[in-house]
Amino acid sequence: MKIIVPMAGRGSRLRPHTLTIPKPLIPVAGKPIVHRLVEDIAGVLNQDIEEVAFIIHESFGKKVEEELIAIAQKLGARGTIYYQNEALGTGHAIMCAKDSLSGPAVIAYADTLIRADFDLDKTADSVIWVKQVEDPSAFGVINLNENNEIIELVEKPKEFVSDLAVIGIYYFKDVAVLRNELQSVLDNNIIHGGEYQINDGIKQMMAKGMKFVPGKVDEWMDCGNKDVTVETNSRMLGFLHNDGENLIAESVRLENATIIPPCYIGEDVAIINSVVGPNVSLGKGTHVSNTKIQNSLVQTHAHIKNAKLDNAMIGNHATFDGEFKSISIGDYSVLE
Repeated sequence: MKIIVPMAGRGSRLRPHTLTIPKPLIPVAGKPIVHRLVEDIAGVLNQDIEEVAFIIHESFGKKVEEELIAIAQKLGARGTIYYQNEALGTGHAIMCAKDSLSGPAVIAYADTLIRADFDLDKTADSVIWVKQVEDPSAFGVINLNENNEIIELVEKPKEFVSDLAVIGIYYFKDVAVLRNELQSVLDNNIIHGGEYQINDGIKQMMAKGMKFVPGKVDEWMDCGNKDVTVETNSRMLGFLHNDGENLIAESVRLENATIIPPCYIGEDVAIINSVVGPNVSLGKGTHVSNTKIQNSLVQTHAHIKNAKLDNAMIGNHATFDGEFKSISIGDYSVLE
């Protein structure tokens, strides 16, 4: 089994945090989004992973590439790096990794996290994972026939088709079939919204009679912007806490401090005269004093004092001393 992860976008909706680090490497509950995604997919599949292919922008740099290769190696898999340097769509991104597009594979976009427990339908040519949503008009949804097979993909329907939204994770029994159809999309310059889309390749597969079925996830957590990323951090902390995972490092220094779980507290964090939690992640080396903080995500080596924070996201090496409650400041920012 292979895992293909398109992640070349810079994540403009999550700025300023993505100005210095790619969105998939932003930590949620103490671990980068893409790291959690790949581990969760591998756990759900319960199969040996042969290769993890990451499609990135070349500007991400060698350090990021090394981190991604390490994620694959931790799963006992080969890590491969491909580049998409132009924003030409999901179909184009996948084809940037065409040398890896053979055999069974999962394609997963690196701005979403899941919680799920299921078996793959071995009779299907493809599985498209979906989640029931309240407002289908805001998503791409699937249309099913009486046999629970996917017969149509509809983008942001104005009239009700179904309430099952496509979450951006796909399984292909032989991903080479998708590769061939996407090559046809590129060769014939089939463009929607100014880009080459994975859906056009999938629709061509459906037209040839291939069987697509839905896979349903228990939880679907987005990391598209600051507010939903903070919410996803809170939800993931809750899941990990309920799973019994230890989220507080032994090296944490507490002085007249209270931690209200669930919280992730990284190595060498100091918390002084403060209340932290619930639903807070504090990255390695962060220093918090005279502060009450809840429902927030703080990256590494930040300094926070004299604050009352709720729904905050603070970058690496940032300093905050102030009265604002819901803030979003990027790496190396100073607000005093």
